Amino acid sequence: MDLDEIFTEGGPLARVIPGYRPRLQQLEMTRAIAQALEDRGRLVAEAGTGTGKTLAYLVPALLFGGKVIVSTGTKTLQDQLFHRDIPAVREALARPVTVALLKGRANYLCPYHLERNLAGARLGSREEAIHLQAIARFANVTDSGDRMACAEVPEDSPAWAWATSTRDNCVGGDCPHHKACFVLKARKKALEADLVVVNHHLFFADVWLKDEGAGELLPASNAIIFDEAHQLPATASLFFGETVTTGVLVDLCRDTRAEALVSAPDFRDLPLAAAELETAARQTRLVLGPNPLRLPAARALEREGFSDALAELTHCLAHLDALLESQAERSEELGRLHERCREAAGRLERWQSPGATPEAGIVRWLESATHSVLFHATPLNAGDLFARQIEDDPRAWVFTSATLSVRGDFSHYLAEIGLAGLSEETATAVWDSPFDYPSQAMLYAPTGMPDPNTPDYTRAVVEAAWPLLLASGGRAFLLFTSLRAMNEAHRLLAARMTGTGRSYPLLLQGEKSRSELLDEFRALGNAVLLGSQSFWEGVDVAGEALSLVVIDRLPFQPPDDPVLAARVDALKRAGRNPFFDYQLPHAVISLKQGAGRLIRRETDRGVLMICDPRLVDKPYGRRVWQSLPPMRRSRVREEAVAFLAGGL
Repeated sequence: MDLDEIFTEGGPLARVIPGYRPRLQQLEMTRAIAQALEDRGRLVAEAGTGTGKTLAYLVPALLFGGKVIVSTGTKTLQDQLFHRDIPAVREALARPVTVALLKGRANYLCPYHLERNLAGARLGSREEAIHLQAIARFANVTDSGDRMACAEVPEDSPAWAWATSTRDNCVGGDCPHHKACFVLKARKKALEADLVVVNHHLFFADVWLKDEGAGELLPASNAIIFDEAHQLPATASLFFGETVTTGVLVDLCRDTRAEALVSAPDFRDLPLAAAELETAARQTRLVLGPNPLRLPAARALEREGFSDALAELTHCLAHLDALLESQAERSEELGRLHERCREAAGRLERWQSPGATPEAGIVRWLESATHSVLFHATPLNAGDLFARQIEDDPRAWVFTSATLSVRGDFSHYLAEIGLAGLSEETATAVWDSPFDYPSQAMLYAPTGMPDPNTPDYTRAVVEAAWPLLLASGGRAFLLFTSLRAMNEAHRLLAARMTGTGRSYPLLLQGEKSRSELLDEFRALGNAVLLGSQSFWEGVDVAGEALSLVVIDRLPFQPPDDPVLAARVDALKRAGRNPFFDYQLPHAVISLKQGAGRLIRRETDRGVLMICDPRLVDKPYGRRVWQSLPPMRRSRVREEAVAFLAGGL
C-alpha cells in the first residue's frame, strides 16, 4: 500500500478517523520511520505538537511485516494505543495484524494471592476490605486480569497489594492457579502477536533481567519504537541502578506473618521478628522528618538519629534473615521469603558500602517519600549501559517525542541514551508543528519579576498571573517546578479570590488522581489547575477549557539533587561545561514539555506565560526561548490580556 495514498484527504485514514487532516510533516515522518524499519537502522525523530506522530509510526509498524514492539511512557498511553489508536489504523489499512498489550506483573490480578488473602489478610481498614471484595468479583468476570479494567477499585488502593504478585513472591510453576495466571496469558499473547505494546519500565525490566541472566519478558522482535522517548534516560537510570525501599521491607514483613501462620504456627519468633523489622522500617522514615528529602548517602548518615535507625534496620533485617533460613525447609513459600530477605539485605549492605562512589560511576543517595525511604545506587551514565544492549543488535530502533532536541541539536539526548558513542551513526530528524503558532499563541514574559531564589518569588508569580487569569476567565494551568511553590500559590490564589470576589474553581494536584482532575477541569470549563511535575507532560486538554499556561520558573534541576551534583562533578573532571552540556539542555527539554500543554489543536488559542526573568535577562535565555514554538512574543501585560480577549 502506498504511503502517500494512505495519508491523503480521502484516503483510508480519513475514512476511519473522525476529523483527520493530512499533514506534510506526518507523511515525511512516516517515510523516515518506514525507511528505518526497512534498513534495520536507528532513528531519533522529534515531531512538534500536532504532527500526529502516533499515526506516523503506527502505519509503517503495521505495514512492516515483521514483529514490532512499541514502548510508551505510561500505562495510560499503552491503553490508549491498544484500545483506540491501533484498532483504528488496523481498520484503515485492512491489515490482519495481531496485537498484544503487555504490562508489568503488578498490573495483573493474581488468583493465588487473592484467594489466600481473602481468607486470612489483616486488612488496614473497612474500605480496604470492601475494595478486596470488589476485586474478587472482578476476578470472576475478567478475561485480562488487568487492574485498570476494574473501575470499582481505585488504582492506588492498598487492597491491590493483597491481590497481585511481584517477582519476589510469585510461586511460579508450583502455583495451583498456574493455568489461570493472567501474567502468563498476557505473555503468551505477546509471544504470538505481530505488534506488542509495552511501557518503558517493562522494557528496561526486560533488559535488566537479560543482563542479569534471569530470563526474558519481551519476545524477540524485528523493530522497537519508543514513543515519549524523552523519558528513557531517567527510566534507564532507575533500572540500571539498584534500589531497596522500606516499603519493600514492610511487604516482606506482611508476607512473612501470613506464611508463618500457615507453615510455622509453632514458631512465634518469626512473626515477632517481622513485627520488629516493620517497626524499624517505619522508624527509619520517621527519623528523617515529615518533609520529602533527596540526600547523598554521606549527608543522610550525618543527620541526627539516622545512622542509629539504619543500624537498627540492618540488625532487624539480619535477624529475620537468620530465622527465615532456619525455617526455609518447612515450605516453599518460606524458602522464597528467605531469598527475598537475603536479596534486600544485600542491597542495603551494598548501599552502605564505601566502594560505591561517584568515581566508580555510582551515586549512593536516599529519598524519603510519604511513607517510605528509598535507598538508591544510581549509575552516573546509564546511557553507556543501554548502548551495550543495542550496539550489535540487528533490530530497527526508533526514538520519537515532541521534545528531544535543543534548537534542533540532539547531542544532549544522544549522549544521555548512549547513542552518541555507537560505532554506526544514528540518524536524526525534526519536524516542526503544523500549528500556526504566531496567530494561535503568545509567549509572555512579564517585566519586573524578582530573582527566582528570593523568598517572595511565588507571591510575585501569582500577582503577575492574576490579570491574565481574569482575562482568560480561569481556563488555566499553573505549572510549578516544586510542590512547595505549588501549594503556596494555591493558598495565595484562594486568598486573592476570596478578597476580590472574583472566583474560579481551584484544582490542586494531589487532591484527586490526575485523570479525575483533568476530567473535572474539562467539565468545569473555567477552572484553574495548579500542578507540579505530573502535569508538565502527557496532558491533553484541547479546546476552550485551557487558554492560559503559566510556568513559574525555568525547570532547572535542584542544584542539591544528589545525582545531578555527582554528574556535574564528573563533567567538570572530564573538562566539560556542566551547565551548557547538561543542565541547560535538560531544562530546555523539560520546558518544551510544559509549553506543549497550551496548543493541542488547530483551533486552540492562548498565552504561555513564563515568569522567570532569566528567560530574558541571562545570555542563555535566547537559547531557551528559541527552542520553543514560534509564538508571538511580548513583555507587555496589556498585550497579553488583549490576546486572551481576542483583540490581537
